[in-house]
Amino acid sequence: MKAKVNESKGIVIKEFDWIREKIPTEENNNELPTKAFNALENFVLASNNEFLTLSVRKNIGKVISAKNYVGIITLKDGTVIEILPKIANIVNDNYATRKIFIEMLKTLKDAPFKEFNHSNLNTEKLSLFEIFIKMFLDETITLSKQGLKSAYVETEENEKYYKGKLLVSQNIRYNISNKARFFVCYDDFSVNRPENKLIKTTLKYLHSLTREQSNQRKIISLLSEFDRVDYSTDHDTDFSKATLDRTMKRYTNLINWCRVFLKGNSFSAYAGSEIAIALLFPMEKIFESYVAALFRKHTLDFSISTQDNLLSLFDSPNKAFYLKPDILLKNKDDKREIVLDTKWKLLSENKENYGISQSDMYQMYAYGKKYTANQVILLYPTAEMPIKTKSYSSVKENFTVDVRFIDLSSICFKKQDAVDKAINNIFA
Repeated sequence: MKAKVNESKGIVIKEFDWIREKIPTEENNNELPTKAFNALENFVLASNNEFLTLSVRKNIGKVISAKNYVGIITLKDGTVIEILPKIANIVNDNYATRKIFIEMLKTLKDAPFKEFNHSNLNTEKLSLFEIFIKMFLDETITLSKQGLKSAYVETEENEKYYKGKLLVSQNIRYNISNKARFFVCYDDFSVNRPENKLIKTTLKYLHSLTREQSNQRKIISLLSEFDRVDYSTDHDTDFSKATLDRTMKRYTNLINWCRVFLKGNSFSAYAGSEIAIALLFPMEKIFESYVAALFRKHTLDFSISTQDNLLSLFDSPNKAFYLKPDILLKNKDDKREIVLDTKWKLLSENKENYGISQSDMYQMYAYGKKYTANQVILLYPTAEMPIKTKSYSSVKENFTVDVRFIDLSSICFKKQDAVDKAINNIFA
């Protein structure tokens, strides 16, 4: 499938779409200028990554294809490649796709996306990257209005007055001919602490990358609020020194954002000679996290655990090959047990067994037998051509795997009763 040109410098593609080098005599949406394409190709070749592949297509030539990782890749020339998930019923609506994707991202553990409101983002024409930047800036603005936190910071200075501890070797080096000064070390109560340094450094870094004028204006204004703060010269050391206890609660999310931008902390990240930043997330993990969050909120009669690893296929001579179903639900009253695995894959009636893999069914069989579950469910996102729910049974063994679907486009922003109905249909 062809990619769609974004209004900013770059392109938007969906999972498994492809990009090719721009051909002067043709006009296609899924093309990058030669320099940008070569930079992306070098990224693919150098990083040995799991999220892009390089291949040759007949009558097209060399192409770079996305896999099942979504997010953004920003080149150092400012080009942004935005990879969005394929979500049924909104394939051609990038704005709605971004909203749903960010709603799903909010459920990831320790994600900095948790505290945000779509109504405040005004994201209709923004890429994912500019949306992420805007989220960070909005939180930083809130922090600056509340006031930056100060702390006692160890400071080394050549002072006119003696205070703290004299650093003898430095004092000799700098003041052997100037007895009126003292090279000392002392604690100074200052905003120039590691957390503020990291935020200021992130602001400066993002100013070099953002192409959105409103984001640029906000960054310039915020940098003036941090004028008494130095830039971080050693990110790892400052992250290790950052204090995120209860007294620093309003900093927690911002420092997580700093890790995302300065260290590339998504599920997968890369920084290279021509890549400014790559923030990519595997949709399997996001889908699993989102479904678990839905169940926690809407299935109050069940206790829910994810990646349960109490059971193994074999017990002798020792436990081996642990089972880890994505979601295990136990009814609080009757102890009924449901094993559920999420699969981020669009099934199709045109494929053998609708595209359900044999290995997935082996996996569900093992789960059902070991957990003696009352119900075993394979859960997929709804496809463009909806498939009715299916059940595969072994009558002799009294064992069934139910194949169920969840329509992300219809539940992400619906009222609770609509979501409850969708979840009840999964267990029906």
